[in-house]
Amino acid sequence: MTENPRPQAGPMRMLQSWVYRGPHLFSHTPMIRMRLDLGALEEWPTDRLPGFTDALLEMLPGLQQHGCSYGVPGGFVRRLREGTWLGHVAEHVALELQTRAGSRVTRGKTRSVRGCPGCYNVLYSYREEKAGLLAGRVALQLVDSLLPPELQGVHGLEELHRGDPMAEGGGVQAGLDALAQVIRRHALGPTTRSLVQEAERRGIPVMRLDDFSLVQLGHGKRQQRLRASITGRTSSIAVEAAGDKDLTKSMLSNAGLPVPQGAVVRSAEAAIREAERIGYPVVTKPLDGNHGRGVTLDLRTPEAIRQGFEHAAVHGRNVIVEQQYQGHDHRILVIGGEVRAVAKRVPAHVVGDGARTIAALIEEVNRDPRRGSGHENMLTRIEVDDHVLGLLEKDGLTLESVPEKDRWVALRDTANLSTGGTAIDCTDDIHPDNASIARRAALTLGLDVAGIDFMAPDIRRSVRETGGGIVEVNAAPGFRMHLEPFEGWSRDIARPVVDMLFPPGETGRIPIFAVTGTNGKSTTTRMVTHILRHSGLTVGMTSTSGIWINDDKITDDDASGPRSARMVLRDPTVEAAVLETARGGILREGLGFEEADIGAVLNIAADHLGLKEVNTLEDLAAVKSVVVESVRRDGCSVLNADDPLTLAMERHAGGRIAFFSMHGGDRMSEQLRTHINAGGLAVVNEDGAGGGDIVVHNNRRRLPLMSAAEIPATLGGMAGFNIQNALAAVAMVYAQGISPPVIRAALQTFSSSFEQSPGRLNVHDAHGFRVIMDYAHNPAGLTALCDLVARLRPKHDRVIGMVSMPGDRRDEDMREMGRIAAGAFDEIVLRERPDGRGRRAGEVMRLIAEGVLSAGFPEGRLHCVMEEHEAADLCLRMAASGDLVVLTPTSVDDVWAQIRAFEPAKAPATVREVA
Repeated sequence: MTENPRPQAGPMRMLQSWVYRGPHLFSHTPMIRMRLDLGALEEWPTDRLPGFTDALLEMLPGLQQHGCSYGVPGGFVRRLREGTWLGHVAEHVALELQTRAGSRVTRGKTRSVRGCPGCYNVLYSYREEKAGLLAGRVALQLVDSLLPPELQGVHGLEELHRGDPMAEGGGVQAGLDALAQVIRRHALGPTTRSLVQEAERRGIPVMRLDDFSLVQLGHGKRQQRLRASITGRTSSIAVEAAGDKDLTKSMLSNAGLPVPQGAVVRSAEAAIREAERIGYPVVTKPLDGNHGRGVTLDLRTPEAIRQGFEHAAVHGRNVIVEQQYQGHDHRILVIGGEVRAVAKRVPAHVVGDGARTIAALIEEVNRDPRRGSGHENMLTRIEVDDHVLGLLEKDGLTLESVPEKDRWVALRDTANLSTGGTAIDCTDDIHPDNASIARRAALTLGLDVAGIDFMAPDIRRSVRETGGGIVEVNAAPGFRMHLEPFEGWSRDIARPVVDMLFPPGETGRIPIFAVTGTNGKSTTTRMVTHILRHSGLTVGMTSTSGIWINDDKITDDDASGPRSARMVLRDPTVEAAVLETARGGILREGLGFEEADIGAVLNIAADHLGLKEVNTLEDLAAVKSVVVESVRRDGCSVLNADDPLTLAMERHAGGRIAFFSMHGGDRMSEQLRTHINAGGLAVVNEDGAGGGDIVVHNNRRRLPLMSAAEIPATLGGMAGFNIQNALAAVAMVYAQGISPPVIRAALQTFSSSFEQSPGRLNVHDAHGFRVIMDYAHNPAGLTALCDLVARLRPKHDRVIGMVSMPGDRRDEDMREMGRIAAGAFDEIVLRERPDGRGRRAGEVMRLIAEGVLSAGFPEGRLHCVMEEHEAADLCLRMAASGDLVVLTPTSVDDVWAQIRAFEPAKAPATVREVA
């Protein structure tokens, strides 16, 4: 995200930008969001701008097909003529620019920003992120260029995309050219794209692993990788063998398959001798070439062979001279040992009309919209080079020659699509013998996907009768000619590749458990992880304390965002992912996954309000609800029935609904009771000794699971917030099919130890007094902790508490923290660092202190210490035997080490001892 201050007046300004890579607050589609301030242009909708609409449509006539809110072609034009604001125009222009540049996208929305007159959120979808960002910049520049001079000027575009493609009078075409270049560089090629689209159709997750064509299909242990038609199962030995043309011929010949005679040579003289041995005509080609590079056909004289050798030697010192088969060039595609497609390849050529030159005919052929540069389109433009000129000269022609009507003029020897050739589908025509030969060739080399270059006078007849055979075997064959042949039927060849990687019924998915809420996320995440591991799964977990793969800690950083989620889903050992999902990552770039199997929202309480447009509890609930809105249809959304804002998410949550509640039995709400009576899933805490009993209701059956007191993390049933976390965890794993005995056994071994749940209700009893360390960083969290303190107070003489709050929270939240602390502790130590987050030194402590003192707390028992380790040390030194010390640190690892290393003095510290 980038931010720029809003001007008081003047031209348009781009205030902020975001790239959403997963489901987000506005849509489940990856989108780019621009915060646009129209400035003075807020008073200038399109119907007040003379000539604007006509000029825009002349530049981008494709806008006439946009349906907009009317849902029919022409709908957007109607909005333009009725009058719409320029942010909405920029949205549609950004979409149309990407589509014209070769990356079709259609989804967008523009909405005014609450509390910011003239400001709009402009959102539009993208396929290639860099192209999408550039499209936004070009769209704003294009719209600006059509405005009256006195209204022109767009500011704040620097971080949207570097460079200015429309500078120096380039106009919209310069922008389109720049976009097309970015798309060519970063878009998936036709082969990879077809496989990705087939995977998406089958519901298999897709993750790009680089800026080119390396793609992961599936998650975790069930993933498969591919780059174009090379899959993770393609043998490296097979690829190397196919790349060595001489070895390929030897292996195929030894298998009894028809291959041309020939040899590898290193000089033109040796090439001539070999040609005379095997007989003319011959072919020369580099030993390890591809895409037809360096290949020369139909060589019939020593001088022609010398030239062919030199042409091939440019690509490598080893050159093959071999017998030339007579007939047509075919590509036979073999996938998983079966022939799936056959195409006859026709070399680049033009056909004379008796009027135009060869140059003009080439230009006409290249106007075909199916042709593009490289492999970006289904056909490739014909490029005029020395080889084309030499071939024309051989036939007594030049580019300025005018061939007679219907004369075929060859421009290439080889029929590769990459040099401008075309393809005619003949899959249904291949003779069984020819199909068997191709199939055996792929199996002989060990290729799971192979392109067999096959010469045959007539593919409908066996080459064992007509002559012909295998010219080459290609690893990583392109699919272009089979997906969209120049003539004939398109073949569905992506499906058998994906079926080979993922047999029917396999989706490549691992269970994804996503946990969000204001408080309890980390503990619930760890509980779910503990239960899943108890069931025998390898679990990848993200949390605010890092990333874990079973017992291996991958990183110590806060890992509750989308980047960490993707890291877990890429790990090839993970069988289940449990992802703590914080609001910050959702707001910044969306979720790190497309769909969750189980999503849970634990609660909605005041925290982070006033930040990033989240000003109310309702705003916060909308952000958190993204998690359950992204639950799969056959998944389950777990919601807190005791929290009204969470309960209201039922209307939009995905999958089956499961509730959890601390109020079971006679205390159960009517809505929850109705849900249970209808056969719904619910996990409730019912009355019983030591914190109550955890009971599962499902399909009108009541299953008592265990006493809450049996879970060590509840401290004998006294820690109500951990009972609530356990209810949520039980609902999540039960919905996924984990058996009650496994759940029970796992929870009976889940404690609040630092090792199992760092920073969450960690208890230390080794100093003659009890220390509790818990990351209670907001009013709701501190209230829950103080409820436990009240239950423990009868066993302790005094309660000493260290309290703070991150500096980016609201002033009223800080004062509320102070009032809560005043009602729970006998001695209060306020600290600040390392959580000041931009406030002036001492400001956080001052605001919390105001809350403490406003509750009537004695000023003499309130202490302020700037540094966290010094504040923790003071609390520990003040404690005497029988006291309870409650520490709420930011650096939980450091403070826990400090607690363990503490050596009690003979007498507790006094206030006078504190500097």
